[in-house]
Amino acid sequence: MKTMQKGFTLIELMIVVAIIGILAAIAIPAYQNYTIRAQVTEGLSLADGWKTAIAEYYANNGTFPTCSSATGAAGCIAAAGGATGSTGKYVSTVQIVNPGAITITYGLQANTAINGQTLSLTPYTNTNNDIIWVCGSAAVPTGASLTGGATVGPSSLTSTPQYLPTVCHL
Repeated sequence: MKTMQKGFTLIELMIVVAIIGILAAIAIPAYQNYTIRAQVTEGLSLADGWKTAIAEYYANNGTFPTCSSATGAAGCIAAAGGATGSTGKYVSTVQIVNPGAITITYGLQANTAINGQTLSLTPYTNTNNDIIWVCGSAAVPTGASLTGGATVGPSSLTSTPQYLPTVCHL
């Protein structure tokens, strides 16, 4: 009488484990990049309110709000119409550091790949005096210029472009 084999052989189980290992080796780094990109996006979302406040300040005064050592961060916040600096789960501060430039500093629970790094949003204007926000070291659109006392903000996050949204790439 023939006996029927039931279950899997050891080699079949080893093949399945190897396949799962290969898939995990590919999926985990991709997922980490995805989560870091989501953390960077939180900073850009927090900066949206600042962009509106700075645009209103520019529309009313013809210049961008200026920070100095005398006014400090509180003076810049008040000049732009805000009450306090913005923070989030992954963002330690969102503030104005140069005339009109918004700087997002990542910290708190941010991934170590971006912790302590900054990303800037710099306001450029076109011939119609519309504000065009340029993220990081992205290319400046044709016809846009720095006016109203605006200066380019500092960005250290541009050294790791794989974490930046497409609009922030060169």
